[in-house]
Amino acid sequence: EVQLQASGGGLVQSGGSLRLSCAVSGLSSDGYAIGWFRQAPGEEREGVACVDTSDGQQWYPDSVKGRFAMTTDNAKNTAYLQMNNLKPEDTGVYHCAYDPTWFVCARVGYGMAADFESWGQGTEVTVSS
Repeated sequence: EVQLQASGGGLVQSGGSLRLSCAVSGLSSDGYAIGWFRQAPGEEREGVACVDTSDGQQWYPDSVKGRFAMTTDNAKNTAYLQMNNLKPEDTGVYHCAYDPTWFVCARVGYGMAADFESWGQGTEVTVSS
């Protein structure tokens, strides 16, 4: 069973940066998708980044493109989400998730709902104006 744990959230001013970490354990295959999602109070969950580890292709919706970037450290089984130029609308609880298929990343990139197989507990990000 794949388990994930997100960390690194906090309070930051508008225009600031944060880096979130996602520790992944229980992996048994080389190719899979890791995605980042956020959910603000009263809002639907939104995918903000995804990487297909089989070829490294990354997917971002227009709302964060150019501001957010994913990296992975395979030796540490950790994925990171670097968030720059943060805006108040980026506020929410951020979760990372795992799926054994790559096409869920495309759904994240096109701003569509995506159901990943395993989810970790979230980390809260608050961006003040």
